[in-house]
Amino acid sequence: MISDLPWTGLEASQARLGVWQRIFQTAEQAHQDILQGKQNPDTAQELFERIVRMVISHEPRVLDLARRYFVLRDLLQIYSRMIGTGLIGGKSVGMLLARAILKKQDPKWERLLEPHDSFFIGSDVFYTYLVRNNSWWVHQRQRKAESFLVDAEKARLRILRGNFPSHITRQFEDMLDYFGQSPIIVRSSSLLEDNFGNAFAGKYESVFCPNQGSREQRLQDFLAAVRTIYASTLSEKALSYRLQRGILDRDEQMALLVQRVSGDLHHGLFYPQIAGVGFSFNPYAWNENIDPEAGMLRLVFGLGTRAVDRSDDDYTRLVSLSDPHTRPEANINEARQFAQRRVDVLDLDANQLLGMDFEEVAKESPKIPLSLFASRDTRAERRAREAGMRDIFPWVLTFDKLFSETDFVANMKEMLACIQKAYDYPVDIEYTANFIKDGVYRINLVQCRPLQIRGGGTIPPAPADIATEDRVLEAHGAVIGQSRYNIVDRVIYIPPSVYGHLPLSERYSVARLIGQIMRLEEEDKPETVMLIGPGRWGTTTPSLGVPVSFSEISRVSAICEIVAMRDDLIPDVSLGTHFFSDLVEMEILYLALFPKKESNQINDTLLKEAPNRLLELLPEAQEFAGAIRVIDFRNLSDGKNLWLHANTIEQQVLCYLDDRKPTGQTRTASEKTDPGSTNGLLYSISRK
Repeated sequence: MISDLPWTGLEASQARLGVWQRIFQTAEQAHQDILQGKQNPDTAQELFERIVRMVISHEPRVLDLARRYFVLRDLLQIYSRMIGTGLIGGKSVGMLLARAILKKQDPKWERLLEPHDSFFIGSDVFYTYLVRNNSWWVHQRQRKAESFLVDAEKARLRILRGNFPSHITRQFEDMLDYFGQSPIIVRSSSLLEDNFGNAFAGKYESVFCPNQGSREQRLQDFLAAVRTIYASTLSEKALSYRLQRGILDRDEQMALLVQRVSGDLHHGLFYPQIAGVGFSFNPYAWNENIDPEAGMLRLVFGLGTRAVDRSDDDYTRLVSLSDPHTRPEANINEARQFAQRRVDVLDLDANQLLGMDFEEVAKESPKIPLSLFASRDTRAERRAREAGMRDIFPWVLTFDKLFSETDFVANMKEMLACIQKAYDYPVDIEYTANFIKDGVYRINLVQCRPLQIRGGGTIPPAPADIATEDRVLEAHGAVIGQSRYNIVDRVIYIPPSVYGHLPLSERYSVARLIGQIMRLEEEDKPETVMLIGPGRWGTTTPSLGVPVSFSEISRVSAICEIVAMRDDLIPDVSLGTHFFSDLVEMEILYLALFPKKESNQINDTLLKEAPNRLLELLPEAQEFAGAIRVIDFRNLSDGKNLWLHANTIEQQVLCYLDDRKPTGQTRTASEKTDPGSTNGLLYSISRK
């Protein structure tokens, strides 16, 4: 393995003395004695237990997985590639655990997985850096709700300008010498990150380092990346997330994972052939023939940043692992429209991350198996010939041959199922893949964590004690999108009984007014907005629903289509099909509510009696005050929040008023009600 290659950093460092050095020297000697038959493996268990808590985690569920899939040699390998001391953090642990799970399950993964040679910067380095740069006091202050943002920006700037102890800098230099000029990525791996209950998805930074130039320039670029990630622990979005999750008082140290970027060089452009994210449960089952439990992939050509960070100017390929050839798009024209057009690459000449047109990247990459990822647009070619045009670029990223001529989908499906079984919980991963020759490829498993709900963490059970009058909406079935558990700031409600009697021309006016509301620049702009209305949102036929364009509602968090219009008309719903790709790209939750179906209900009285802010926001909309209700629940005087509890796996949504505050201390969905159990699900994985 690449990670077995010698690295001088451990021997060169004299900083890791005392307890750490003695324990690992003892463990190394015990390991050698076991290999030589001088010692029974069981005698090393006490050492394993001690080291696993020093390096891996203190969380019971993570420790249980570590005990089942790591051995003493694994911990010694981690230590041999550590800089500093402390825990290696959630992202590092997830990546290493997933690889260990797969290799224990089937030897074929030794061949299929691209070896890693990652380095781990221990969490103690972060604390040392804070103390050294006079920022420790802010780190302590942020653990209190009343002062968590006080002077945070001042300390963040201080971190961005700070310096490292010389012995740590020397180890950074040794590590960079090991990588040479191979591109690397520095990734956040905090103690709370990517664990059961908390994801911190998008809250902390990760930084690509093209790693070009002189040794000094490469070092300075790397140090800047580390500072950027350290400073992100004091960002308002990270601290607010911790407050919302009730974990401000938890010890949150920032460890780092340094990985070699997977890929190859093409005329100065470095990138993997394919990359993306995978879910062992498919929350976007757009077709009744799709099995959600088979999982799904989001797939891009090039660096996976466009699949992970989302982009509103482009699309990714969504793949059902139960039926990869069934596309969300209705026809070939839509398939072209929703194809990926931009590719993220590392430009090594410019020493930076760039987004480029697919055509431009493909022309610079003659050695890639282009037909495996893209299909020729024969219609465009024919039109070009008829118009006398030459030298057009006819390729469209469809990945059709990847699915039909390789076993990539079958292996990814098996990978996700294997890891989910070990976790006893759905998981999501990040990956890259590169084809070497003759259909042979390697998968690089970059990250693995429990499947996260939108906003982070695993979803807790819905409260069972919500009074009927506080239940705003309840739906079962037709829930599409990632699960989420969050407060809704604003609801825009279109009462079916009012809208159903409007002339068709006025329905267009309603749609335009909704677009105006969404584009308003308010002083206290709501973060989460939910649309609730009759029939199809985004229809071109106003008799079937509300004819908004997607651009008008692209900033909403959730869309609810009510299967009701008026007594003599029951509209069909879209299930989001006409703008499915847009919903996925913008991470918008979709749900359909069938009022006449058992356990489906909407509190029309509450929504009609709540204060309507429409005229305050748009005074000229007096004529439509009955048809459009803008309700800011966060401003209601009773102190209650509007909670949205959407569970895609269970296909259930509950929207309710409650005065309880966000907390990370409630039981999560990964815990059973049986106090003697440590691993199971509170709810069944099976879709009900």
